[in-house]
Amino acid sequence: TMLQKEPKYIYIFNVLGKLGATTIGPGWTKVNCPCCVSERVEPLLLVKLGEKVRPETKRWLIRLIGAPQKDGGAALLAHPGEDASGDIIVVSAPRCTLLRATEELGLCKPYRNGDMEAFSYNDRDNFKDSGTVFLTLAERQYIVKYELDGLRAQRDVRIPGLSDDYTLQHRDNIWQKLGSAGVIKDTFPLHNPDQLKDLSEAWYSGNQLAQPLDSVNGYFGSSVAFYFSFLDFYTWSLLPPAVLGLSITYFSGRFSGPQGTNVEDDSGPAVSGHMIQAVFSMLWSTVVMELWKRRSSSLSYRWGTLHLAERFAEPRPGFHGDLGVNPVTGRVEPLFPEWQRDLRMALVSVPVVGLFLGLVVLGMLCFYWGEAQVQHLHKDWDSLLSQTLLYMPSVLHISYTNMLATVYKKVAQSLTEYENHREESAFQKHLTAKVLVFTFFNYFAVLFHIAFFKQDVPLLRKRLGSLLIVTQLVNQVTEVVIPFLVDRFISAPHRTESEDDPQEDKFRNQSTLPAFPGLFAEYIELLVQFGYLSLFSCVYPLTAVLLLINNLTEIRADAYKICKLFRKPFSPPVANMGVWQIAFEVLSFVSVVSNCWLLLLSPRLQQLCQEGGMNSTDILLLAVLVEHVLILVKVILAVLIPDEPDWIRKKREHIEYTSMQALKQQDGKL
Repeated sequence: TMLQKEPKYIYIFNVLGKLGATTIGPGWTKVNCPCCVSERVEPLLLVKLGEKVRPETKRWLIRLIGAPQKDGGAALLAHPGEDASGDIIVVSAPRCTLLRATEELGLCKPYRNGDMEAFSYNDRDNFKDSGTVFLTLAERQYIVKYELDGLRAQRDVRIPGLSDDYTLQHRDNIWQKLGSAGVIKDTFPLHNPDQLKDLSEAWYSGNQLAQPLDSVNGYFGSSVAFYFSFLDFYTWSLLPPAVLGLSITYFSGRFSGPQGTNVEDDSGPAVSGHMIQAVFSMLWSTVVMELWKRRSSSLSYRWGTLHLAERFAEPRPGFHGDLGVNPVTGRVEPLFPEWQRDLRMALVSVPVVGLFLGLVVLGMLCFYWGEAQVQHLHKDWDSLLSQTLLYMPSVLHISYTNMLATVYKKVAQSLTEYENHREESAFQKHLTAKVLVFTFFNYFAVLFHIAFFKQDVPLLRKRLGSLLIVTQLVNQVTEVVIPFLVDRFISAPHRTESEDDPQEDKFRNQSTLPAFPGLFAEYIELLVQFGYLSLFSCVYPLTAVLLLINNLTEIRADAYKICKLFRKPFSPPVANMGVWQIAFEVLSFVSVVSNCWLLLLSPRLQQLCQEGGMNSTDILLLAVLVEHVLILVKVILAVLIPDEPDWIRKKREHIEYTSMQALKQQDGKL
C-alpha cells in the first residue's frame, strides 16, 4: 500500500518541509532495526527519474533502495514523492547504515575522552553523541551516494517495466546501469534552507573577514572546505609580499609609464629591490607551502579525515570492457587490457595535447607580431590613442589563451574518457596531468620566452600587469556574473511552486540549477596566480598587491557562487588538497631557477659584475652557484619546518594504534 497511488501526499511533504522534524512515518520504506524506527528523517538526496519510467520500475527501485544489504539492497530510506507515477524519489538513511559506513570510510569522530578516534560501530556507545547528529550533513549525503553507487546485482535479473535489453547481469553496478538505461536521470544532494541561510549570513553576506570553515566543512564537505581554507590561508599570506612590493616600488621609483618604460632600471635602488624581491619570493613560496601543510594536517584532524580508509576501488562510471574475472577481487566485471589503454594514450592523447601546445606557440607568435605593429604605430603617431593600443596585443592574447584553456579542458576530459581508466583516482590523475602541462605552457611560455630569449624586462613587466588585471576581470565575469545572469533571467522564471505541494516543487526547483562544475578551475586559477608571484614578481613588485585585492573579492564571489548559483555538490571526505599540493610545491621549486636567471637580466647588475673583473662565463657560473645555494636553503627550510605539528603526529600514530588493536580484537572474535 505504501507505493499505491494516493490522491494527495500533502501531509508527508508538509512533514518533509520541516526537514528532520518527524520520525520515520507513512510513505517511507520500512526499517528493520528497532533503534532506528523512532529516529528523525531528513531528506538527503533527490533521485530524478526519466520521463518515461513506468510505475512498476519506480516501485522496484524503491524496494531495492530500502532492502537490507545482505539482500543486495542499500539499506536506505526512500519516499516515492507525490505518487508512484511521479518522476522523483527522495532518499534518506537510518542511523545504523550511516554509522556502519562511517567505520568503513575510516572517518574519525570525538571519543568519550574528547580525542578524535577512528569510529568503530561496535564501540559506538563510547563516542560522543554517536547518532546522526555527529555526522555532518555533507557526510550523511555522501554516505547515501556511497551506498547507492555500491549497489551490485547479486544475480541476473530483468528490470520491471523495461524491455529485455536492460537486464542486470551478475555483479553489474546497478546505479550505473540504470543511468545508462535512462531510468535515473540525475542524483544530487538536497539543500537544507535553514542551514544554508545561516551559512550564507556568516560567510559572505556580512562584513566579517574570517571564514566559517567548520560550517563550510559541515555543509559542503571537506574537499570544498580545504579549497576555501587554502584560498583563505594563501590570501592572507600575500600580505608580506604585498607590503614588500609597495615598499620596493615606492623607494625605487619603479612606476612604469604606459609604454612599459622604466628609466630606473639601471639605478642602485632598483637593482637592490630586484634582488630582495627575487630572494624573498623564493623563500616565501617555500615557507607558505610548508606552513600550509601543517595547517592542512590540523584541519584534517579536526574534521575527522586524518585516517581515511584505503579501499579497493570499484570501476568508475563510464568504464567499459569485456566481462571477465578480476584477478584481484575474483569478481565478474568489465576488463580492459592495459596495452590498449597505453596505445590510445600514445596514438591519440599525446598527439592531441601536442596540437594544443602548438596552438599556444601560434598564439605567442601572433602576439609578438601584434606587439611589433603597435610599437611601430606608436612611433609614427605618438598619441594617447596609440599609447592605449600598446596594450591591445596583450589583451587579445590573454583572451585567446583563456578561450584555448576552456576548449582544452573539454578536450582533455574527452581524451581521458577515451583512455578508459578503471578507477576514478586514475582518471583524475591523468586528467589533472594533461591540464597541468597545458596550463603551465599556456600561461607561462610567453613570459619565459620574453624573459630568457627576448630579455625584454619592460615588455615582461607590461605583460604581467596586463595578465594580472585582465585575467582577474575575465575570471570574475565568467565565474560569477554570467552564471548569475543565466540563473536570474533564464532558470529562475521556470521555477514554479504549486499551492498544493510547495515542498515537492522546492525539491524539483533544485534540479533546475546547473551542476556545480567542481573545483578544478578554481585550483588552476590559484596555481597560475602562485606562478605569477613566485616566478616573476621580482620584475613587477606590485604582483602581490593586485593578487591580494583580487582574492579578497574572490573568497566572497566563490562562496556566493557555490551557495546560490549551482546545485549542492557531493563532497567525498579528503585529508588534504591531494595532487594540487604537489603542483604548488613544484612551482615553488621552479621559482628558484626562474628568479636566479631573472636577476641576470638587470643591466646594472651585469655592469657591476664586469667592473669587478668578471667575464660572461664567470657571471654564468656565479648565477649557477647562487641557484644551487638557494635550492639548498629551500631544502633546509622544508626539513626544518615539519609537515605536521608534533601533537598531530602523536594523535595520528595513536589513531593508527587503536585501529590496529580494534582490528585484532575483531579477528580474535572471528
